[in-house]
Amino acid sequence: MPEEEIGKVSAFFAQPVVAGIDLTSTLKAGDTIHIKGHTTDVELTVESMQIDNVDVNQGNTGDSIGVKVPDRVRPGDHVYKIT
Repeated sequence: MPEEEIGKVSAFFAQPVVAGIDLTSTLKAGDTIHIKGHTTDVELTVESMQIDNVDVNQGNTGDSIGVKVPDRVRPGDHVYKIT
């Protein structure tokens, strides 16, 4: 399936397991994303996201969002939306 780069991981938090992502495109709850880096290869459906600890349904270009992830990701990993 085609992928479009929509941002980069800016931070990882182990408790809870959350990735901070700086968006360069729009992302909505329900979208499927692929996080890829040197040692990272995670695919997931975004069930929820937060901006400044507030639940939102959509993140836009320039937003920094938090998304729960099933595994460790690293700052600098690329985030792709599967279309």
